[in-house]
Amino acid sequence: MLTLAVAVLLAHVQPSRAAVPSQREGSTIVARVDRGSSIALRLSPGGQVVAVAGPRTSFGSPSVFSVVGRQGRWIAVRSPDLPNGRVAWIDSHRGLSYQRTAYEVEVDLSRLLLEVRDRSGATLRATIGIGAAGSPTPVGRYAITDKLRGRRYGSAYGCCILALSGNQTRLPSGWVGGTRLAIHGTNSPATIGAPASAGCLHASDAVLHRLERMLPLGTPVVIHP
Repeated sequence: MLTLAVAVLLAHVQPSRAAVPSQREGSTIVARVDRGSSIALRLSPGGQVVAVAGPRTSFGSPSVFSVVGRQGRWIAVRSPDLPNGRVAWIDSHRGLSYQRTAYEVEVDLSRLLLEVRDRSGATLRATIGIGAAGSPTPVGRYAITDKLRGRRYGSAYGCCILALSGNQTRLPSGWVGGTRLAIHGTNSPATIGAPASAGCLHASDAVLHRLERMLPLGTPVVIHP
C-alpha cells in the first residue's frame, strides 16, 4: 500500500514519454537528464555552449531542469550555471525524460513568508528567515536542483538543504560557504523570522522535512521583494 506522502507525490508528478509535453496551465514541465547522457547548455537555441550537464549535479542529485520556454526543438531551462534571471537552452530531442509538477513555491521577503501552492491553492505556509541587509536574498525565478542532507555540510544547515538554481551575488565579507542559494535549516533558531542570513532562506527542520517530501526536483521557486 502506498504511504500518504508517496500518494501525494504521484498525484502531483506524472511521468511522460520522451517527447516534450505540451504546456498546461497550473503545472510546470521538468526535464531529467537520462542515465549515460550529457546535455549541452547554450546561451541561445543552437548557440554558444556554456556548460555541460550529466545525469548527476555537482552535489550528486539527479540533474533535473524546470522548463520555462520553448522554441522549436529547443527548450529554455533554469540553471545555476547562468547568472540569475538568465535561462539556458537545451536540445529537447537529446537524452531527456519529462514529467510535470503542479507545485510552485512562492516566497514573500517583505512578509518573511514561504508558501507552497498547487492547483487547489496554498498547501503549506511557513515563516522563514531571509538575507540580512548587507547580503539580501536575491529576488527572481528559480527552481529546486538538489535535496541534500544538511549535516553533511555542517550543523548550520539543519536537517536538510533544498538547493536552488540561483546564486547569491552579495555575500558577506569573508564568506566561504559557496554562492548557491538554498532553502535550508539552521542551528540558530533566531534567524527564522528575521533578516539575518547570508542570503539563503532559513526554515525549521519540521518545515524542511515537509518540503523535502512534497516537492520534486525542478519545482519552480519564485522570490518576491
